Amino acid sequence: MELTDKDKQALLSAARDSIKALHKKKSPPSVDYSQYPNLKVNAGAFVTLKIFGELRGCIGYIISKTSVFETVCNAAAQAAFHDPRFIPVTENEIDDISIEISVLSEPVPIKEYIEIEIGTHGLILEYKNYRSLLLPQVAVEHNFTVEEFLSALCEKAGLNAGLWRTEKVNINTFTAIVFSDFEKSEKDYEQI
Repeated sequence: MELTDKDKQALLSAARDSIKALHKKKSPPSVDYSQYPNLKVNAGAFVTLKIFGELRGCIGYIISKTSVFETVCNAAAQAAFHDPRFIPVTENEIDDISIEISVLSEPVPIKEYIEIEIGTHGLILEYKNYRSLLLPQVAVEHNFTVEEFLSALCEKAGLNAGLWRTEKVNINTFTAIVFSDFEKSEKDYEQI
């Protein structure tokens, strides 16, 4: 999948407008697919919300049966109002929120851990009834090695961090197109 700068701006605006629409009890945003044909493609996506550099919500879909535009709008609303780690985003917070969108490729199973590329791959773990996902940028942000990335993935699933060393766990990798409006907000924050 390819996204132009215009596509990315449309998705960032739609994510913010989705959050605003819920507060104002209005219809979610829409898009003219004839102007944005890339946004009609079905793709998984995650939306990460931060306020002054601190996580405020993150929800997404590994695979989606709807357009990437609809997936991003839904993920933004879910991240703002239904991330169980946080209280819902208030109307007063919306202007302070920075939005990061990750549009995901299809997951691909790996045979060897050596196939994992830090900064390129996100990881999905499946083990018995446990499942977790870490986006590619998580490993970079935390300066993880492959081993640390796998351990964090296990911990996120609620498993022992070293389980991947001793048990057969299913690992899929994926790549993501990642873009945000963080830079503007981070610079604004530094001036406060």
